[in-house]
Amino acid sequence: MPFHLRRQRLAAIACGALACAVTCAQAAEPAADRFVDIYRELVEINTTDSVGSTTIAAEAMAKRLLDAGFPAEDVVVTGPNPRKGNLVARLRGTGAHKPVLLIGHLDVVEAKRSDWSTDPFQLVEKDSYYYGRGTQDMKDGDAILVATLMRMKQERYKPDRDIILALTADEEGGAFNGVDWLVKNHRELVDAEFVLNHDGGGVVVENGKLLGFTVDATEKVYADYQWSSLNPGGHSSMPTPDNAIYHLAEALGRLERYTFPFELNAVTRAELAGLAETYPPEKAALVKAVLNEPPDQEAIARLSADDPILNSTMRTTCVATRLAAGHANNALPQTATANVNCRIFPGHSREQIRQELVKIVADPKVTVSYVEAGGALTPTAPNEQQLPPVALREDVMKPLHEVAAEFWPGMPVVPTCPSVRPTVGTPTPPACLRLGCRASPLTTMTSARMGKTSVYRCNRSRPGCSSTIAISGR
Repeated sequence: MPFHLRRQRLAAIACGALACAVTCAQAAEPAADRFVDIYRELVEINTTDSVGSTTIAAEAMAKRLLDAGFPAEDVVVTGPNPRKGNLVARLRGTGAHKPVLLIGHLDVVEAKRSDWSTDPFQLVEKDSYYYGRGTQDMKDGDAILVATLMRMKQERYKPDRDIILALTADEEGGAFNGVDWLVKNHRELVDAEFVLNHDGGGVVVENGKLLGFTVDATEKVYADYQWSSLNPGGHSSMPTPDNAIYHLAEALGRLERYTFPFELNAVTRAELAGLAETYPPEKAALVKAVLNEPPDQEAIARLSADDPILNSTMRTTCVATRLAAGHANNALPQTATANVNCRIFPGHSREQIRQELVKIVADPKVTVSYVEAGGALTPTAPNEQQLPPVALREDVMKPLHEVAAEFWPGMPVVPTCPSVRPTVGTPTPPACLRLGCRASPLTTMTSARMGKTSVYRCNRSRPGCSSTIAISGR
């Protein structure tokens, strides 16, 4: 495969794209086999916050990079404590441009053995599926990035800028977010002109139809708020209207009926415009009406009611996700609490939304507190506004358009502002078919958080054509 094509695909991979590494040159180690080997090793290392260790995973990937020829000074494992290690590796370029940073996280969501039909920390292939915690979020992406850098090093590829890879701790939760820790403690290791995150974007499918290739160009702000109602309580044989559960329930009912204002920015406007080209005529007309100046209010209402993803694209959303109340069946509740989870449209602070929630509650007997990352409650929330969306760089977007056009002619590349990730699907890559290879399903990966992600292997039906692997999504 030509080097320029591989570099384009690396940009696509890091944006969370579908990667299909095709070569018609003999390779010492088939790309698909290498990927699966790395992938298996990562999945089988427990990297949960409770008992796992990202350090073990970081050290395992560091060893692979060192074995591939990276010098020791360009492969660093560092972190705040022995269990929360982060890997930072650097492929040296010519220095013509500032580095690009590729990021991914090594940690995974907690997994109870009793919830799984297989051991979540064993990569199990069964009935054409892969099972295991992190198979999609995001040890597949970590393995792709490590395998790609190993191959570049072994083929002595020298890009026009350094390529930095950071695989980090505590993205899913925990107190030591790796990206934040590296920026604050080792900025020199990760300082770059721009960052590509594999953990966002992919091929969007609706009813089997390819809608677009998404690139997360900005993101909503995550925030949790605890709503609490306190009461002196008493015996249930002597009830009064002043009941903590009633106060909280009525406040949550007001939230249910509330809709945050419609908003668009440059990214979400481009997202809607791109998706409109893929929708059926009636839905496309509604989306285009939303993009008018002024926007069509009826179209906004219809799309908000019919499509949860488009509704979330056009506004801040807040929803009750957990409830707790009372302490005994025969006692009036002294406390009632609810967690309200918000995904905040760019441009607003968490404190602005907390104050808006106070107005929605409209009851002095229900307090709205902010829930910090570690679970502590504070009476106010951070008041910093999110930075505006970054400019869509041509040197990132142009290669991505080219790769998408090669694999899926005519499918648009759509910048997005996600609060949830759309369903991701994997077609048979046309590039494999054009090479004369027969693309056949190798497996499909599943996780508790997302649907399915397929892996395809290109059968060697043409002399000199090595295995091909195609991976889609989280």
